[in-house]
Amino acid sequence: MIRLLAFIFVMAFFCPVAAQTVTLSSSNLPIIVINTGGQEIPNDPKITADMGIIYNGTAQRNNITDPLNHYNGKIGIEIRGQSSQSFPMKSYSIELRDNAGASVDKSLFGLPKEADWVLYAPYTDKTLMRNFLAYTMSREMGHWAANCRFVEVMVNGDYKGIYVFMERIKRGSGRVNIPKLNTTDIAGDAVTGGYIFSLDKEPNGWFSSYATPNATTSNNKRQFSYVYPKPENIVQAQKDYLKSYTDSFENALAGPNFQDAANGVRRYADINSFIDYFIVNEISRNVDGYRLSTYMYKDRASKGGKIIAGPVWDYDLAFRNADYCAGSNTSGWAYEFNLVCPADGAGLIPFWWNRFLQKDTAFQATLRCRWKQLRQNSLSDSRINTLIDSVVALTNEARIRHFQRWQILGKYVWPNPQPIASTYDAEIEYLKGWLNNRTKWITDNLPNTGVCFDYPVTAKSSFIAILSPNPITASSNFTIQSKNNQSLQLKIYSMQGQVVQQQTITLAAGMNSIPFGSGNWSKGVYLVVLQSAQGEKFSKKILVE
Repeated sequence: MIRLLAFIFVMAFFCPVAAQTVTLSSSNLPIIVINTGGQEIPNDPKITADMGIIYNGTAQRNNITDPLNHYNGKIGIEIRGQSSQSFPMKSYSIELRDNAGASVDKSLFGLPKEADWVLYAPYTDKTLMRNFLAYTMSREMGHWAANCRFVEVMVNGDYKGIYVFMERIKRGSGRVNIPKLNTTDIAGDAVTGGYIFSLDKEPNGWFSSYATPNATTSNNKRQFSYVYPKPENIVQAQKDYLKSYTDSFENALAGPNFQDAANGVRRYADINSFIDYFIVNEISRNVDGYRLSTYMYKDRASKGGKIIAGPVWDYDLAFRNADYCAGSNTSGWAYEFNLVCPADGAGLIPFWWNRFLQKDTAFQATLRCRWKQLRQNSLSDSRINTLIDSVVALTNEARIRHFQRWQILGKYVWPNPQPIASTYDAEIEYLKGWLNNRTKWITDNLPNTGVCFDYPVTAKSSFIAILSPNPITASSNFTIQSKNNQSLQLKIYSMQGQVVQQQTITLAAGMNSIPFGSGNWSKGVYLVVLQSAQGEKFSKKILVE
């Protein structure tokens, strides 16, 4: 409620509608023309309208007087979004329809056939490209994410500016490719998939059994939402199955053997998808990440059937575009949102990510390797800058009209952080500079473990031993970071000089966890000595309790 009131305040006093009538005669972008016949476009339900698209092909100019050659027909249209509905530039949900009002699938701009599309209004995102960046990053990692096309839009003869025409999250062979569920699919393999579900502001499903970490609100257990099948279509047996499977995922992750390959969390979740989802949310430091517009899907058991994180969605407040909850910081983890804003009423982040990042050594090791791999190709500085520059070049002409229509450059639009760029070029400079600092911070702060670890260049020895915590117990381990594959001789002495433990330790390059084996020792002080084949030595006293 507090954030809602704050939002209303800034909208009322700091975001005046600054718009001018703009004439559109031609564009290098496709032109979408919508005519509602004088009807006002509502939030819900969709009204019937006419839509035409002028698109003469790649690198061809499109004139407003040209024929409606790419699409010319009926649509259902409504305003979409939540807080964004308060902006003067509206986003729309569109359904292609025939003359009888039935939905009809068509391929637009070379994308797979579908009836449902989104016209996203990048009003608060003055770079115009934050969603495009996140979706492209995810897609280049190998996942389905909404394809985007930049267009210019006219509604009832009024120029509305640059929009992003894009796919929406939906089950289908060209989108989230999972099986169709019928109401009769209530047993056997059929009931196991496919499903799409989410965490968002409008939950309609089941509650988690686990409280969100660090919550200071009483309503601290997240409720999931049904996405596919829709709430009105999903039957009880399917609800029961999806809840039971998700409960099993959470129970396994919270359990003591969560890293067990056969019976731990990996039995229920595609961990690689969670790693890639983490990377997109962290490189963008998405203030809504992991907690809102957070989608997951599940195929049938016969096709693997594990929970897959994604598709990614809704990054307009990411990449340095939120002035609350540390959303514009280049340092810090987005998954630790609950530590920054523990009373946020829109929804907190479930315990999953704390567990993965702070306890799951296999997750940490794979994450480091994946990050280093992506930084060499799809998330390299050059690739990121190429994506940004491609949108800058593509919109060079159209954004002059866009910012004439919406005169917001240099002005605060909720929730733009300070300093506010006075020009579009400055917006791009801020974005590039922020991303450069953000990627460097991630590289420097990812868990340094596994085969892709970075050995400290200042280290004088080929291994670094960490005897912590100290005092130790029978179940304690100690950590050895090794520069390469090697063996060490371990000897542990009592204070009387007796050898109480002696063994050869085989180390892999990277981080190694070695059990102390102190179960049969008497309480007291001991001396640990490690020696490499090259004669390098390490020694430290430990206290056994």
